Amino acid sequence: METALTKLTGVRHPVVQTGMGWVAGPRLVSASANAGALGILASATMTVDQLRQAVREVKSRTDAPFGVNLRADAGDAGDRVRIIIDEGVRVASFALAPSRELIAELKDADVIVIPSIGARRHAEKVAAWGADAVIVQGGEGGGHTGDVATTVLLPQVVDAVDIPVIAAGGFHDGRGLVAALAFGAAGIAMGTRFLLTSDSTVPDAVKARYLAAGVKDITLTTAVDGLPHRMLRTDLVDALERAGRTRALAQAVRRAAGFKKISGLSWSQMIRDGLAMKHGKELSWSQVLLAANTPVLLKASMVEGRTDLGVMASGQVAGLIEDLPSCAELVARVMSEARHVLGALPAAE
Repeated sequence: METALTKLTGVRHPVVQTGMGWVAGPRLVSASANAGALGILASATMTVDQLRQAVREVKSRTDAPFGVNLRADAGDAGDRVRIIIDEGVRVASFALAPSRELIAELKDADVIVIPSIGARRHAEKVAAWGADAVIVQGGEGGGHTGDVATTVLLPQVVDAVDIPVIAAGGFHDGRGLVAALAFGAAGIAMGTRFLLTSDSTVPDAVKARYLAAGVKDITLTTAVDGLPHRMLRTDLVDALERAGRTRALAQAVRRAAGFKKISGLSWSQMIRDGLAMKHGKELSWSQVLLAANTPVLLKASMVEGRTDLGVMASGQVAGLIEDLPSCAELVARVMSEARHVLGALPAAE
């Protein structure tokens, strides 16, 4: 199935595996790429040296195109961009809108730039700056998300920009791909669905928690880091929502110390990153610290299997997922379902 996305990136199928922290490592990314999707390596939870090593590991596992996801506001974003360029990575994706200068540097090196956006105006801005495509995530999507549904946001963005638009938030099968194409998208991006595959390194206990979740077990909360964050409802989420400011600050400092040890960041760097997230938002100091060290909360679940203490980012679509196929099986199923749906549509008169 050829679309503007497959033409732009060189992948076989119009499907993107998103860059999820602690989840989208070399094994999942290479499996997604070998399945014909665009695998995106998550770099925010890696040091610069770990990123270079991870990129080289993916290249050793696949000859297919893949990408790296970056935080545009990270202090070492420039170093990470240089790794992408030096290592010949095909695509750079961004969780926040990159600057005009960062886009230009990547495009000068023939790297395809695909920011993720959550509003029409953001899509218009990055398109004007030279982005090659955008991933549009509606409020159904996992992790940090907005409050506008994909079915409302997607057509707005498709009508507003003349670059390929990739739909995210609420997709898990071939029917969703056909629906996205009907809205004018060039493909779909899926996070939770790829997390719940046999190629994902997420611990079995955590996968089981996702599979057991119903749609109403997935909540949108600002209690973790002050930003709207969609995740499975857990005891940790309940505790943070009940905690007062003093208790929340103590919890934030304790977890920040843990992330400082893992990441190698200094306290000043962590505060700076937290303040970057705070920009334009009314966040308490505990939320600033939590915003800076949310990765350690994700690591507790996605790496250590701590379903009691960790944050489990999740799209609402987790409530519809019941199995753990391989990436190859998943992508083949999505494409088969999409062709079946398209073939069953009545011919236009």
